[in-house]
Amino acid sequence: MHLTKSATTVFILAAASMGTALAAPTTYHFDPAHSYVRFGYDHMGFSRQQQQFNKVSGSVTFDPQAKTGSADVTIDIDSVDTGGSPLAADLQGTDFFDAARYPTATFKSTAVHFRGDQPASIDGNLTIKGITHPVTLIIHHFKRGMNMIEKREAIGCDATTVVKRSTFGLAKYVPVVGDQVTIDIDFEADAGPAG
Repeated sequence: MHLTKSATTVFILAAASMGTALAAPTTYHFDPAHSYVRFGYDHMGFSRQQQQFNKVSGSVTFDPQAKTGSADVTIDIDSVDTGGSPLAADLQGTDFFDAARYPTATFKSTAVHFRGDQPASIDGNLTIKGITHPVTLIIHHFKRGMNMIEKREAIGCDATTVVKRSTFGLAKYVPVVGDQVTIDIDFEADAGPAG
């Protein structure tokens, strides 16, 4: 096949634009039915307590070819779940999260680090009670593929970080109740519209 110079130029530009389109990052929105934030801490040495927030929203932008990404997570403090115990009201109160003044906590990424073609960790800023500190989320599981029920491209991730709650103004009962808190962010997100 013989191409003229102008036809060759058009072909190259078209191929380049197709490559750009294929390499474009995809934005995934959290599935609220399959996204949670859990937190665990030592309770006077007797047990390891686990609580969770049931309402978590956010989005993740991911480009596996460029090995780039970002994440933006919002946690509804009023959704804290302690298994039906009165502790939920205490956690929402002024001694702890003060949900009336600070109804949400947030995580906003600053960098995503890859191991091969998979994200391995995410650096970002965690804000609780209006106080922001840098944290690193270590990714234990990540999957990208087709959600066979929703028929949409999706990702899923389990990631963990450890913080000192006292640095976020949550110091009541420290050190009797542990200061070190493990935070687990478990989510599914798909490439459909936010919702």
